[in-house]
Amino acid sequence: MAKYVYLFGDGKADGAGAMRELLGGKGANLAEMTSIGLPVPPGFTLTTEVCMAFYDNNRNYPAGLLEEVNSALKILEQQMGKGFGDGDNPLLVSVRSGAPASMPGMMDTVLNLGLNDQTIQGVIRQSNDARFAYDSYRRFIQMYANVVKGMDGDILEKLLEEMKEARGVEQDTDLSAEDLHQLVVAFKDSYKATLEEDFPDDPQEQLWGAIGAVFGSWMNPRAVTYRKLHAIPIDWGTAVNVQGMVFGNMGDDCATGVAFTRDPATGENYFYGEYLVNAQGEDVVAGIRTPQPINRDKHRDGDLPSMEEVMPESYAQLVEIREILEQHYKDMQDIEFTIEKGKLYMLQTRTGKRTAHAAIRIAVDMVNQGLISKKEAVLRVDPDQLDQLLHPSLDPNAEKQVIAKGLPASPGAASGQVVFSADDAEEQTRLKKKVILVRIETSPEDIHGMHAARGILTARGGMTSHAAVVARGMGKCCVSGCGDIKIDYEKQLLKTKSGQLIKRGDSITLDGSTGEVILGDVPKVEPEVSGGFATLMSWADEFRRLKVRTNADTPHDSKVAREFGAEGIGLCRTEHMFFEGDRIQAVREMILAGNLEGRKRALDKILPMQKSDFIGIFREMKGLPVTIRLLDPPLHEFLPQTDDDVSELAHAVGIRFSEVKEHVEQLHEFNPMLGHRGCRLAITYPEVYDMQVQAIMEAACELIKNEGFEIVPEIMIPLISHVNELKILRANAVKVADSVCEKYGVKVDYLIGTMIELPRAALTADTIAQEADFFSFGTNDLTQTTYGLSRDDAGHFLPDYIERGVLKKDPFVALDQRGVGQLVKMGFEKGRSTRPELKVGICGEHGGESSSVIFCHKIGLDYVSCSPYRVPIARLAAAHAALQDEH
Repeated sequence: MAKYVYLFGDGKADGAGAMRELLGGKGANLAEMTSIGLPVPPGFTLTTEVCMAFYDNNRNYPAGLLEEVNSALKILEQQMGKGFGDGDNPLLVSVRSGAPASMPGMMDTVLNLGLNDQTIQGVIRQSNDARFAYDSYRRFIQMYANVVKGMDGDILEKLLEEMKEARGVEQDTDLSAEDLHQLVVAFKDSYKATLEEDFPDDPQEQLWGAIGAVFGSWMNPRAVTYRKLHAIPIDWGTAVNVQGMVFGNMGDDCATGVAFTRDPATGENYFYGEYLVNAQGEDVVAGIRTPQPINRDKHRDGDLPSMEEVMPESYAQLVEIREILEQHYKDMQDIEFTIEKGKLYMLQTRTGKRTAHAAIRIAVDMVNQGLISKKEAVLRVDPDQLDQLLHPSLDPNAEKQVIAKGLPASPGAASGQVVFSADDAEEQTRLKKKVILVRIETSPEDIHGMHAARGILTARGGMTSHAAVVARGMGKCCVSGCGDIKIDYEKQLLKTKSGQLIKRGDSITLDGSTGEVILGDVPKVEPEVSGGFATLMSWADEFRRLKVRTNADTPHDSKVAREFGAEGIGLCRTEHMFFEGDRIQAVREMILAGNLEGRKRALDKILPMQKSDFIGIFREMKGLPVTIRLLDPPLHEFLPQTDDDVSELAHAVGIRFSEVKEHVEQLHEFNPMLGHRGCRLAITYPEVYDMQVQAIMEAACELIKNEGFEIVPEIMIPLISHVNELKILRANAVKVADSVCEKYGVKVDYLIGTMIELPRAALTADTIAQEADFFSFGTNDLTQTTYGLSRDDAGHFLPDYIERGVLKKDPFVALDQRGVGQLVKMGFEKGRSTRPELKVGICGEHGGESSSVIFCHKIGLDYVSCSPYRVPIARLAAAHAALQDEH
């Protein structure tokens, strides 16, 4: 028989920290903390296998589970010295989710389960505190109604707010025992009126209702969205943890809190967290009351007393546990704790979500502390997370009008139009608008809007609130707990302390590093990376084999990429240079010329411009390889499309409007992606490529002759499908290149290769390699032509493919390793079989996506090439690939 229930408590546990796939992260860590002697309330975990059986069997539980749970419940009763459903000495439990991967706030929790009109009397007698008992009861009804029965949480919350208003109080804690007793009655009446059934009194019914709700929450919309955003497989499932309740809401010697063993925003080795006196855990993360810092928090004005001052003994014990956890797990931990009558209990530990800045600093610091090795540090940082580091911050010299200040919950800077709902954020982003999501407080239902927004601003909630934790995990700028603003959802208005009104659609800027909210769109500055980043990347470079180049078309892009560690240019797109200023006019003249002489006259104007471009790029990439792709797009892309623009061009080149219009229409193609472009153009008009090769070689010769450069230009001919195309165009290129070298009296070691971007080229790569010194796989077009998809049009329906599980990932984002990847592997192997020294890389956007980089390492490519700002991501992914080989 399968074992579905694992016990933990009294220093012993059936499970262990390594069993997260079976017990979920929370269950595995509760078992581990119990085993290492930390104070953990006893309980038991229902495994992820139960979750998957639940869904496989039409939401029915596997045979034997009921007996296992009842047996575990009896042991829990013995450990706690209480009885489940016992009116005199009642055991209350919490029911919480816990998936193998951390999903903060995405699934459901029920606290204080086991309360009814009989057991409440036992709680009152035992605690001698009716206020605490009824506070726990009303919380239980609220959670059960919402989580288990799906009742709108605002219905009971409104009754609570009305009670506080009637009593003239601000906080829940100011309500009396009688007030809370009345609320319990009102809540039950509202429950019955809304759901047309009585609130369940039977603790067993309550327990199985809560267990079913937690398993059910694995498929709720917010969990589904979170799984998609973080690539968490649906078949992992969630575990359920049933644990004896400890209470942080029994009075002023009780508290609950959330903490990180290091600062999750900056990575500083500083105990960082928040707590609330006389509260339960949900109060801290939900932002219902403004939490207090556990120590003298640097980010606060010091107006709230810290746990260090209010509960010094518990704080000292918590600091000791912090050290134990870091030494044990050798990573920054996110912990939850409760203090009941001065006794500290640990409710959770998990690897803490952190920003990219924090991930790097923590990894480097832990190496310096001797906790982890350099290899572990490199593997500890997710390559995709580096994207966060490479975003702009506010220009320190820019003028700014600060209208409010909150907590700096997630660093970075973001500007956008104000929206007040997650749905609106998603819709406006779909319409290509940049938005800032403004909420009183975020909840897990807002996850899709948080993902869509550039930044998040909340009026309530601390540094460990839902908004803060989720934003840091996404790398989004966030300012939380901004008490300087009042938000009116109905009027779609934000009002500042000074009375300034910000309407939906107005622009604001957030500074997530200072907590400032600023009017308008403040200028940003490009990121600079140094310090811990440079150290970590130098370690990554020690371990990787795969080279990383960049896709760059200008000297500026080349300089940026080199600063980010690019080892050359893998793709310089020459057509981008054609669109600049006065050049486009010369290009258009060339296209409209009726004969070879006219085309050459126009190309003579373009030649010096192209040469100066190449000189600038070669200078920035001194000593590194530069691959230059010859003209690729179809000619119609360079011609005007509107009548006004056609008229302007006709006037400029001195020919009739009708002639230009006719030429534009002649060049029109039904499917230009598969039309007269790339090498096909050069077969028809060889003079175009001749001019480009001349410009490349003249630039190289001048720098070698005049400035002592060592340059090996790599001339890349695009869209080859047949070896004979390359044979003809290579011969032309060699003839031009050699004549330029002869003219300058300089010897240049140049290479001529091709882009493999059509399936036929990959299938016949062994013959194509006879004419090529190098291959570069153009995986953007290779994906289009393998799938028969237009990348520009597929965006409309590919999301449906992801949504319905047809594809796991967008093939234009992550390389399709089983399809397109097999063509890359085949082309590489065939090419090398003909020419063993063939240099091979990829230059599509996949070159900066970590799973694609790892694939390129595995099949043995020499390099990947990606946009300048993704170079660090590719470097780190290449190191991960090499280190994974060792395991």
